[in-house]
Amino acid sequence: MHAFDVLGDPVRRRILELIADGERSAGEVTATVREEFGISQPAVSQHLKVLRENGFASVRPVGTRRLYAVRPEALQEVDVWLERFRRFWTPHLDALATEIARGRRERRQQ
Repeated sequence: MHAFDVLGDPVRRRILELIADGERSAGEVTATVREEFGISQPAVSQHLKVLRENGFASVRPVGTRRLYAVRPEALQEVDVWLERFRRFWTPHLDALATEIARGRRERRQQ
């Protein structure tokens, strides 16, 4: 499955967001996703499986729990593809950083 096919699903993107800050148990992920998307536990498990099988997530057993974490290597393919488009937003972000710095300086001077 291509990286964008995996990331095209909002449930899988949300799962990646949940595990991006560190390991989370399958139960924690399932509870959040079920609440936000209203899908069943087996459906969440299928999404976790897709992420695992396509290299976006790793799983580590700890007793009866399964801890999931992001595998950043899979996101490199996305990063490489996005590189050609960065020119569209990088100048805007640079301008925003300049305006933020200018506002901070003005507040300090007051």
